[in-house]
Amino acid sequence: MRSTVGNLVRLFGPLLFLLAASCTTPTGGGRCGFWIDVYRGEPTPYEEIIDDLAGVRVIYLGERHTLDRHHALQERIVQDLAARGLPLVLGLEQMEFYNQPILDEYNRGQIDFDELAEKSNWAKRWSNYEDYRPIVEAAHAAGVPILALNAKAETVRQVARRGLDGLEPSLRRELPADIDLDNRMYEQHLAQVMMVHAMMPAKMMRTVYEAQVARDETMADRLCQFLKSEAGGGRSAVVLCGAGHVSHGLGIPNRVQRRMPGLQDRIIVLSESGDVVLSEREKALTRDITITHEQLRILDKPIADYLHALNLKPASED
Repeated sequence: MRSTVGNLVRLFGPLLFLLAASCTTPTGGGRCGFWIDVYRGEPTPYEEIIDDLAGVRVIYLGERHTLDRHHALQERIVQDLAARGLPLVLGLEQMEFYNQPILDEYNRGQIDFDELAEKSNWAKRWSNYEDYRPIVEAAHAAGVPILALNAKAETVRQVARRGLDGLEPSLRRELPADIDLDNRMYEQHLAQVMMVHAMMPAKMMRTVYEAQVARDETMADRLCQFLKSEAGGGRSAVVLCGAGHVSHGLGIPNRVQRRMPGLQDRIIVLSESGDVVLSEREKALTRDITITHEQLRILDKPIADYLHALNLKPASED
């Protein structure tokens, strides 16, 4: 599969190799990491990016959930922003909204991370939750409250099967009343990406799109409710989520903007850079697809404000 991030890395690949001598983030194995200002098309010092992030209300950190280096970068960003005295809140896609009372116990210091995981059944709800321990504990140590953003997984699955109109009233009430499905660009792009799933029938594309939007709207609604509240009024948010929820501003960001017009934000996408390894089970459920440069031209905004990428692996390592 050629993802949008992968295509962007290919575009910048020659630049990354040319700049290898000035590697800003050594990663071992002869590979180097670089920060790129996507709007300017230039490599940018990390310190300048932190200066910029410190002046906005919401920072989206779009990840591949299973890449350890993404979590390390996220932890560094949160720690560096907190070290400047910036009041923060850490929003998690990785925890569903109904667990917020348990998270609040953690925020108040009444339980530790292991008790939080046990009481929220986090291992079952998000299998690699342990990968988020360092950033959650670092945020907690810095006095940063944690916010559960995601919709309930069972409800989202029902949307994927039946569509929003097919939900039982009790399930529909779990989701925001205001859900905007009228974004043809997002729907088209998601349809391109979702073709990687080998078992995805074309007739399900619409309801799968509605399920994605249900997640986006829930996370945007939860975030905005907090930012508008007395507890969140003076805080800036750092949001950890899959890159697909923030790329090109089409998922969570434009739904936050609809609720809070004029809010300043920044989107950071952490590239895969050829590091994703699928299990045999995952391989059996997927198929190779090609998303061409021409197809990506339907998107009217760049993938993010800033991109972190690695120079690509030599062919002998593939």
